[in-house]
Amino acid sequence: MQKIKEVFLVSPFLVFFLIHSEQVGVGVLGYQRIIAKYAGYDSWISVIIAGIFVHILIWMIYYVLDNGGGDIVTIHKTLFGGFIGNIFNIAIILYFLLWSITVLRTYIEVIQVWMFPTLNTWKIAVVFLILTYYVVSSGFRTVTGVCFFGVVIPLGLIALLVYPLHFTHFSNLLPLFDESLKDYLFATKNMMLSYLGFETVLVFYPFIKNAKKSQKFAHYANIFTFMIYLLITLFSFAFFSQEQLARNIWATLSMVKIVQVSFVERFDYIFVSVWCLVILPNITLAIWCSSRVAKLMLNVRQHYTLIVVLAIALFTCILLNTRFKINMLNNYTNKIGFYLAISYIPILFIATFIRKLMKKKGANSEQSSSSS
Repeated sequence: MQKIKEVFLVSPFLVFFLIHSEQVGVGVLGYQRIIAKYAGYDSWISVIIAGIFVHILIWMIYYVLDNGGGDIVTIHKTLFGGFIGNIFNIAIILYFLLWSITVLRTYIEVIQVWMFPTLNTWKIAVVFLILTYYVVSSGFRTVTGVCFFGVVIPLGLIALLVYPLHFTHFSNLLPLFDESLKDYLFATKNMMLSYLGFETVLVFYPFIKNAKKSQKFAHYANIFTFMIYLLITLFSFAFFSQEQLARNIWATLSMVKIVQVSFVERFDYIFVSVWCLVILPNITLAIWCSSRVAKLMLNVRQHYTLIVVLAIALFTCILLNTRFKINMLNNYTNKIGFYLAISYIPILFIATFIRKLMKKKGANSEQSSSSS
């Protein structure tokens, strides 16, 4: 693992903000319709199942990093060799790039639908990507600072959920446990897109001071994310009928739309505008991860890989010019993220466990032979 100077390291507790800021993003605006498609109003159970599943995956990731040296590029080459290891590295680069494009293009669509229908996609994308370049090129500590404020500043928006309580009917949630196990599993699979982001720890782990102590903060972040998603899910299901939810692409925004104050006519405009503080950490951390792995793999300055990654992101956003393409992008990202979670991370865990076991047996055999 490449030794990182202490001046570039961040405290273990900041992992809470890094992971939570990446998990809560554009998905929170409209995930309810997607999970309710399979398990109906019982889909809140899938929120719990997905949250527990992510806790297990976080534990696996930390096991791999703690026992593999902490650098994912080195871990890939150690476990799978140079050629296959580089294939895994390329896959990680493309995955985080895909993730950042999905978040950026989906948020741009929200802006175009709710606020500025005639605004060109490339103009909004350029603004976000220039900000991303400034943050990422300033170093990981700056990325961490953006993630910190991306959690703290918009936190008050959660209080807006109190207003729709006047129009909720929690009897909608009855009867409980009325769906099949297959429906719950499909809903959990769709819910995974909203929980994705925890896997960024695979890349930024070497930048954490006393990294092993940060695992509890990673779990705290996932618990906080789970609580937010469960709360929004229950409120949404109590607010909308199933027919309304099936037709509503952004259920959370629709709930916020009914908020009325004397000095603002459309509060959803404020919500969408402030939400950019949540989206920016999503994009910056994912872009940083993608350009960082490319830097380590190609052994070049991260400045060069950053420019290439941003250029690809901008070009792709411009090409995604219809609702069908954006929806397809979200579906593919969800599938790739889900299969990454249930296959790639367990494979790393099993390979690391076997390697550790073999090293332990080798050390024991050497010790016994020397003593004899």
